[in-house]
Amino acid sequence: MSFMNLITKFESFDFDRYFGSITMDDIQRSLNRDHLEPHDLLNLLSEQAEEFLEEMAQKARLITLQYFGRTIGLYAPMYISDYCSNHCTYCGFNSATDFKRTKLSLEEIEQEARVIADMGIRHILVLTGEAPAKTPMSYLEDAVKILKKYFSSIALEIFPMDEDAYQILKNAGVDSLTVYQEVYDQKIYKEVHPKGRKADYQYRLLTPERGAKAGFRAVNIGTLFGLGEPRSEAFMAGLHAKYLEQEFPDVEVSLSLPRMTKAAGGIEPKNVLSDMSFVQFMLAWRLFMPRLGITISTRESAAFRDKLIHLGATRYSAGSKTDVGGYALKADDATVQFEVTDVRSVEEITQMIRQNGYQPVFKDWEIF
Repeated sequence: MSFMNLITKFESFDFDRYFGSITMDDIQRSLNRDHLEPHDLLNLLSEQAEEFLEEMAQKARLITLQYFGRTIGLYAPMYISDYCSNHCTYCGFNSATDFKRTKLSLEEIEQEARVIADMGIRHILVLTGEAPAKTPMSYLEDAVKILKKYFSSIALEIFPMDEDAYQILKNAGVDSLTVYQEVYDQKIYKEVHPKGRKADYQYRLLTPERGAKAGFRAVNIGTLFGLGEPRSEAFMAGLHAKYLEQEFPDVEVSLSLPRMTKAAGGIEPKNVLSDMSFVQFMLAWRLFMPRLGITISTRESAAFRDKLIHLGATRYSAGSKTDVGGYALKADDATVQFEVTDVRSVEEITQMIRQNGYQPVFKDWEIF
């Protein structure tokens, strides 16, 4: 049994017909329930549910305070290589994009780590493109050993691996995994991943399960809004998170809501997710999964991120750079994976969180 079995069940599901049949009474019944089922999530993701946003927000806020208190966890991404063999049509690191590729040396990784740690960050997210020949296990292990000296928590957002490979990295000091399916619609997935290892839909889909089995304490997933139909994608992402929570009760499960932004050589988003829908999806997920972590990246604007603190968000990136060596090396000709919208410093985001009556959390986990 895996999440692929559930995906198969929804291959022929008529989302348009279901969403079109939802009544206001259906939505109110879902809102009144303490424990939501998948059909309730569908109801709350529907266009009709936009009329209930205020009620959803009030309930989501109380649930978030109950399970997370007034805290916002902070982290920063660190890109160590942009070599990639994939042909993802939306990504700035696409192998077909012509730019000078970069891979940090171990000395440069330590330089980056020092700068990020000096910003106050203690949770780091390590990213690479998908090019195992350029970033082999030995390189990743050595990188993690360096990062352990500076950070309390090390998360990976790299190419999917087998369970035994994840166990090696866990033993080296990694404790968390981020992997986005990008798009759950298999037809669209094939279109936007025409070549490369990432073209294997099922292998990527089951990556969070392999990470959980390997012993990672936390797994973060999501869909890239701008590829598939937003409401059905939000439903499948929520269903995926719920499956992981049920199958791996000791693992902290989180969802992200990345929206496509400008990237060199990337396609334009086909399905633009509005701010209202972004908020609605976030609230629906919170009501569906009270213990769910919700991560908000610097893809979103400063003004928008400020408002989301009161609506169920639990984790923010801060001071982000999305190019290799962006913190210490700062190359003028660097290629970014995507454009950062909220360019505030860690100190400025920390101040904003406190002004909103919340506590910024830099460290809630310790690597041993």
